[in-house]
Amino acid sequence: MGSRKRITFALIGLVILVVAGWLIRDASTESAPAPSLPGQDSGLQVKALSTLPPEAGTTWRLIEKGGPFPSTRDGVVFENREKRLPAKAKDYYREYTVPTPGSKDRGARRLVNGQHRELYYTENHYESFVLVDPGK
Repeated sequence: MGSRKRITFALIGLVILVVAGWLIRDASTESAPAPSLPGQDSGLQVKALSTLPPEAGTTWRLIEKGGPFPSTRDGVVFENREKRLPAKAKDYYREYTVPTPGSKDRGARRLVNGQHRELYYTENHYESFVLVDPGK
């Protein structure tokens, strides 16, 4: 086989390898599922809304409706000072009271909602959070 033929076959082989590499990369990118739950990349434990106290579900329905809310503090900016939620712009999160039966004040329970519809729950006034799946 002449040197021109060898070079031609080598170039064709190289082109085939490059095209195959692109196809494999595109296929693996397309098959990677996007996070289906906003905030899933937070690393926090995920809990279904139905497993939280029933008052959390009531508060979530109020958030979805846009109120009216029982506390004048509901909907205020949650500044994430404790840095327990993913770092975002200062006005990214809003907090809402989850009433505690028998409590004389707002209690310690809150839902915190992010601008991309992430939903977090704390039962201990921001000491810890879980990511809430409102669809469950």
